[in-house]
Amino acid sequence: MQREEKQLEASLDALLSQVADLKNSLGSFIYKLENEYDRLTWPSVLDSFALLSGQLNTLNKVLKHEKTPLFRNQVIIPLVLSPDRDEDLMRQTEGRVPVFSHEVVPDHLRTKPDPEVEEQEKQLTTDAARIGADAAQKQIQSLNKMCSNLLEKISKEERESESGGLRPNKQTFNPADTNALVAAVAFGKGLSNWRPSGSSGPGQPGQPGAGTILAGASGLQQVQMAGAPSQQQPMLSGVQMAQAGQPGKMPSGIKTNIKSASMHPYQRFMSRMEKEAAAVTP
Repeated sequence: MQREEKQLEASLDALLSQVADLKNSLGSFIYKLENEYDRLTWPSVLDSFALLSGQLNTLNKVLKHEKTPLFRNQVIIPLVLSPDRDEDLMRQTEGRVPVFSHEVVPDHLRTKPDPEVEEQEKQLTTDAARIGADAAQKQIQSLNKMCSNLLEKISKEERESESGGLRPNKQTFNPADTNALVAAVAFGKGLSNWRPSGSSGPGQPGQPGAGTILAGASGLQQVQMAGAPSQQQPMLSGVQMAQAGQPGKMPSGIKTNIKSASMHPYQRFMSRMEKEAAAVTP
């Protein structure tokens, strides 16, 4: 009996030493995260994680050692419960547990989860037992496929973001033209008030009346008609005068060669203009 008690005390001392080292490492790492985050580098974070991982592995080896007794077979019974402040308990727990009363004992000496959590765990175990091996394998493969696709998309987005950050963005617009367009639309800057002369309404001074048409027709009558090529220039000038008398049309500067025929095209034009002038004249 004394041998088992000594072995239990030695195992507890080794376990307490490993837990104390793990607690100190966790405290220093949390301090770095809270106070030295601006100077913290990723290699130092990896070193802290490696240290914590090594200490956890050492603690598991101590628990799994053949000389370590099974702590689950040991029962802890509170001998004294007091609502008064206990200084020894404060020192051992570093101020976390000031009193050892009936309120804190169930939380600190609990060996089983809460009844609600235990019921949920039983329900999950029952649901998992109902699924067959084939269905479970299919669900595992489907979940692995979804995770692989998600990781592939994330890695693709990271590569695109890195490549996009390396190459400069090409400008596809001119800021000066954009500002000028906005100023013209919003404030009318750079726009003129010019209007064409043919845009006035009927009966206004800008629109030619019947007298202008008659004057154009009489001017056309004064042109001598002949089939000689030397007389084509006066004939074209008469056409330009008629076009100038029409509202909304610019005089054409295109020269055309008119061939003589049995009835000259200009004579047909003259007869049509005379008929229109006679129809307008009261």
